Amino acid sequence: MPSDDKVQDLRDRIANLEARIHQLESQALANTNKGASESMRMILIGPPGAGKGTQAPKIKDKYCVCHLATGDMLRAQVAKKTALGREAKKIMDQGGLVSDDIMINMIKNELATNKECQNGFILDGFPRTVTQAEGLDEMLKRENKPLKHAIELKIDDQLLVDRITGRLIHPASGRSYHKIFNPPKEFMKDDVTGEPLIQRSDDNAETLSKRLSTYHAQTSPVVSYYKKTGIWSGVDASKQPGEVWKSILGIFDSKPSTSSKILHKIGLS
Repeated sequence: MPSDDKVQDLRDRIANLEARIHQLESQALANTNKGASESMRMILIGPPGAGKGTQAPKIKDKYCVCHLATGDMLRAQVAKKTALGREAKKIMDQGGLVSDDIMINMIKNELATNKECQNGFILDGFPRTVTQAEGLDEMLKRENKPLKHAIELKIDDQLLVDRITGRLIHPASGRSYHKIFNPPKEFMKDDVTGEPLIQRSDDNAETLSKRLSTYHAQTSPVVSYYKKTGIWSGVDASKQPGEVWKSILGIFDSKPSTSSKILHKIGLS
């Protein structure tokens, strides 16, 4: 049986350890906003109709980060007649594809000049190839803003056809709805602004089948790339939007607490 001195010594050690854990957790709590924003350096991967237009605005609003849909960003740069926009327009007018370097520099410029990007970013629509992913990673590492998450919204193609043919879009914000699965509060009007919703002309089964074939051919290698880097997470996007949102939040909140990591290291958990 241990002596009273040994028991007291053990109690003192435990008290000191608990005080240290409390100190570290207080520091972690003080840095919560910083940590959350840092963890929001992410890309959102998913076929048309998987729900990126529903989930990205929620992430943007909750974590106060920018949502960079690269197609919209490219059109905005061209409309503003920036140097990159003029260069891109010249290529597109000639029927060419905008180079990876131009797209990556557009993203770099947006991260540097867009105040909404100060707390982090969501990339949507880029990268589409492994070469683009590698170039993006190189740029972000140079900027000391490496990606933290690559979240893939996974869903069966046939369910996508059912979803897409009823999809409604708010052009200004990119918010998306569905006539059956996620209807607006008021028929054909955006919940936030009350502005009219539209149905895209290419949201039909034939066009979608072609888009999905192209998507799978391009995206499978990109998903494999991010799996190898260790930042990929898959989410079942066939569920209701609220359930998908909970799954995404679970990915962001999956880090163990400071005390759990400390206790694990000393063999007490």
